[in-house]
Amino acid sequence: MKNLILFVFICVLSLNTQAQKKEKKNDEEKVEFTIDSTSVLTLDSTIKALYNVISGEKKEKRNWKQFKFLFKPDAKLIPSGKDKAGNYRVRFMSPDDYIKSSGKWLVENGFFEKETHRKVDTFGNISHVFSTYEAFNSATDETPFMKGINSIQLLNDGSRWWIINIYWAQETEENPIPEKYNK
Repeated sequence: MKNLILFVFICVLSLNTQAQKKEKKNDEEKVEFTIDSTSVLTLDSTIKALYNVISGEKKEKRNWKQFKFLFKPDAKLIPSGKDKAGNYRVRFMSPDDYIKSSGKWLVENGFFEKETHRKVDTFGNISHVFSTYEAFNSATDETPFMKGINSIQLLNDGSRWWIINIYWAQETEENPIPEKYNK
């Protein structure tokens, strides 16, 4: 009988220890992100929020709530470039599609996209921003692994700025960034 009681005690202790480890792991995985509603009050703050929300060191979770908050419903993210056959292609993604296709990679590799130049054209409540960027794996990197231009279309609804589309291309040897869009 003593052996049975000892066995039950060890099992309960083991289950309790496993539950505590699982709870600790779940607490580490839970990162409560909030939305900064002031980030969309100006054109400048909206662009800065876009770059900030996708940037972070390896294993640093991104605030996808804030990311989605920047976009008008039905907004698109549109990367462009050549396929293996050398044909120019585009892919249309929703903010959720972008998170699914790139979110894990950003966290696993670290990614910092830094704006180096901006050209803004505004008419009424719409703006077009040509935003030159450099991409790094860490904030401490000195040499970017990629450069390009984000073509960002935005709408001001009278209360805030919304990103309508981001259409981008990476710099290549045959398609360097023009000097007028560099630093």
